[in-house]
Amino acid sequence: MAELRLVGARKSFGPVDVLHGIDLAVQDGEFVVFVGPSGCGKSTLLRVIAGLETVTEGEVYIDGQRVTDRPASERDLAMVFQSYALYPHMSVRKNMAFALENMGLKSAEIDARVTRAATMLRLTDYLERRPKALSGGQRQRVAIGRAIVRDPKIFLFDEPLSNLDAELRVATRKELAALHAEIGGTMIYVTHDQVEAMTLADRIVVLRAGRIEQVGSPLELYNSPCNTFVAGFIGSPRMNLLPATVTGDDGTLRLNLAGRAIAVERPAAGLAPGKPVTLGIRPEHIVMAKADADLTLTVDLVEHLGGETFVYASAPGLPQITLRQDGQARLARGEVIGIRFDPPHLHFFDEAGATLARP
Repeated sequence: MAELRLVGARKSFGPVDVLHGIDLAVQDGEFVVFVGPSGCGKSTLLRVIAGLETVTEGEVYIDGQRVTDRPASERDLAMVFQSYALYPHMSVRKNMAFALENMGLKSAEIDARVTRAATMLRLTDYLERRPKALSGGQRQRVAIGRAIVRDPKIFLFDEPLSNLDAELRVATRKELAALHAEIGGTMIYVTHDQVEAMTLADRIVVLRAGRIEQVGSPLELYNSPCNTFVAGFIGSPRMNLLPATVTGDDGTLRLNLAGRAIAVERPAAGLAPGKPVTLGIRPEHIVMAKADADLTLTVDLVEHLGGETFVYASAPGLPQITLRQDGQARLARGEVIGIRFDPPHLHFFDEAGATLARP
């Protein structure tokens, strides 16, 4: 396996700049996930790493070797695409062995690699079947197996689960995590699904408009987002982001949310009376309150999921607020509720959306 380093990687298609100076290091054996909204450049970045796109500026290094100008065939990487791209006339065994045969490996080595990959991916019973006789999840496992047998320096995954239904996505996601734990390979994975990113990654790279917004472990990004974009993108449901103004006529800092005052017990650096800020709070850090409520809301929608309940509620002058309640909360549309924010879990962002540090 290998480490990867990108230095000032830029990519333009004619006058359109898609990547804007990407600097990134991926360690040997690390599982890194690129995540971001559609059009943010994550697939283009993966293709630059693979050698399927050339950088307009910058450098690409694999295991310390400069590969910027090397074609994909000379980078010793294996890529799994969104589409399975299996040969329909070949058996599973032949699909997995085909690239190895083209590499000139001996039959015994090919058989050993295919058997090992099939065992890992629970495909042993399907080796003589053709793709049309397989389910979607089995076909995707064959595509992954085709990458494994090559024993590449780095595995690249471009939204490999997006064509699967919800149940298969969850099952295959667990298989990918187990596979990484078993073989310890360097893996780079592209997805727009932040749940996949949170559950698979050692580190997440959050991209927006061709730029890296933040890099960190899933919980680092969840607990300490660097700006409102990351705060709103990482987490499902997303963090509540509420516009507010700092007040403090009596010497105590408070936040004015559409005419309602909330005391700030641990003010962030940079908070000052009269300053506009954005207050961030995760749905699970809002509690129901019959007395001493910070806000009074009207319930718009209740989603019962059995073990938890999501409540969507509103108040005049504020965006809709999402609450997460354990168990089966007995609430109905139109009901008026009181809520309190958990002070240690408040986040503050300045006018530009950047996080304000707390002591």
